[in-house]
Amino acid sequence: MDMKQRIADLVGDMLRAAFPDAQGLPDDLAALLEVPPDPALGDYAFPCFKLSKALRMGPPMIAQKLAAGGGRPDIARVECVGGYLNFFFNRENFAKELLSALLAAPEQWGASEAGKGKTVCLDYSSINIAKRFHLGHLSTTVIGNSLKRIYDFQGWHTVSINHLGDWGTQFGKMICAYKKWGDRQAVEQGGVDEMTRLYVRFGEEAAKDPALEDEGRAWFKKIEEGDPEALEIFQWFKDVTLKDALRVYDVLDVHFDSYAGESFYADKTGRVVRELEEKGLLKDSDGAKIVDLEAYGMPPCLILKSDGATLYHTRDIAAAIYRKETYQFDQCLYVVAYQQDLHFKQLFKVLELMGYDWAKDQCKHVSFGMVSYEGQAMATRKGHVVLLDELLTRAQEKALDIINEKSPNLENKEEAARQVGVGAVVYATLQNNRIKDIDFWWDRALNFDGETGPYVQYTHARCCSVLRKAPADLPAPDYGALTDDESQALLRLLSRFPEAVAEAALRNEPSIVTRATTDIAKAYNKFYYEHRILDDNAAATAARIALTSACRQVIKTGLYLIGVHAPERM
Repeated sequence: MDMKQRIADLVGDMLRAAFPDAQGLPDDLAALLEVPPDPALGDYAFPCFKLSKALRMGPPMIAQKLAAGGGRPDIARVECVGGYLNFFFNRENFAKELLSALLAAPEQWGASEAGKGKTVCLDYSSINIAKRFHLGHLSTTVIGNSLKRIYDFQGWHTVSINHLGDWGTQFGKMICAYKKWGDRQAVEQGGVDEMTRLYVRFGEEAAKDPALEDEGRAWFKKIEEGDPEALEIFQWFKDVTLKDALRVYDVLDVHFDSYAGESFYADKTGRVVRELEEKGLLKDSDGAKIVDLEAYGMPPCLILKSDGATLYHTRDIAAAIYRKETYQFDQCLYVVAYQQDLHFKQLFKVLELMGYDWAKDQCKHVSFGMVSYEGQAMATRKGHVVLLDELLTRAQEKALDIINEKSPNLENKEEAARQVGVGAVVYATLQNNRIKDIDFWWDRALNFDGETGPYVQYTHARCCSVLRKAPADLPAPDYGALTDDESQALLRLLSRFPEAVAEAALRNEPSIVTRATTDIAKAYNKFYYEHRILDDNAAATAARIALTSACRQVIKTGLYLIGVHAPERM
């Protein structure tokens, strides 16, 4: 049930009746509809200003002529206010139609087939091999995961890609360090921490004996040339790192279709260089090879270093071409921090200059802001690093403390604490527009009373509690019991949830779903406090139970789309 489109259709009928010979009117009337800031001004408003030129008439006069054309049964009244037409729903009919449609397929409310037959590749998380998973990786991971779920919900075929940072001379140095001072059992037990210790020792020893740098480069060259021993150790390092990372991914409920990283494209960069040369795009610059982008207001794109080694751009160009040829994507999204804006502008422009026109419209950089922790920016070199697994563990511990205080008799408290603690971290990351910087504070994230993950989860649990207490043999609902302002405010938000999901996909902005879900939770709590749900009037109770059931399901869907679980008891 799409009330917005219904009103747009009604406006179209009004226009044809009042101005049968008019030309040059807007095609998409639904796009012009607005939600009034005050519900007293209506459920939707149509601004007549954009019709003035075509109709050669002032907006207030247009509104009056349109309003004279009448309405329809599901619209209680239409009012003119200046240059606006304000539409008021028939409240009882609105409640009945919306809840009937929503509860007919509750888990699909907000789903669509808008992306049917289309494929989107999502490149996110992209951790570095032999390095710990820290708070700086949180945004890319949860934004990418949420977008994957949103696109899935909109009917797209999604391909989630973890583009591992697994190429470069540092891996030769690490192998060298392992061969000199390492122990297989120590690496297996210590994981990434032990590999980091070996890498740090290599740096310390190389400062005293610079010849070690040559040994490190030699080991990386062996990786490039396919030496069996070098490749075996290199792959083992990757396996150990992924084992460490998968623990975090499992906690976050994040999964990938591909872990093809930089090393996967190392043997595919030759084609890139040849194509650039054949198309006259490659130029010499102090022994290096570049693509000159001065004409496009950008510095040159470095393709090969003076020693012939490839760079990030070379491998990213190869990756984009491979993904297009392999997955035939309609969109390829790169969920990477805004500091890489120039990198992606250069990448997309070089691909376009190579003749890959799809790069211009189908490749998109989904940028986001930086993350700080209780006022301190993440800085690896200064030691200001918060490891993500430790953060998530602490979140669960803090959530358990709160649950023990608020609900000491709750069953499965540990599982509830896991869902609440992790959910608080994810929600805090996806609460605001992704481009905004985030400063993570425990007291904000785990607050049960503010606009937080625990608050929304608690509202879902409240809905579940009400439904458990509801009688099993209720009569047909009396939708007249839902004509009050609180019920209608909640119904309006539920009706607009599909629009929020569609807009989130269009703008690659998960926070739109977060805000829509939070607004529904707030509206339900206001409804809950203002009205007795389990009433002596069984038909009125049935209507309020139907509204509670719809609200519970939409909150659960909204939380799922941002990667947060919905506990049934808290």
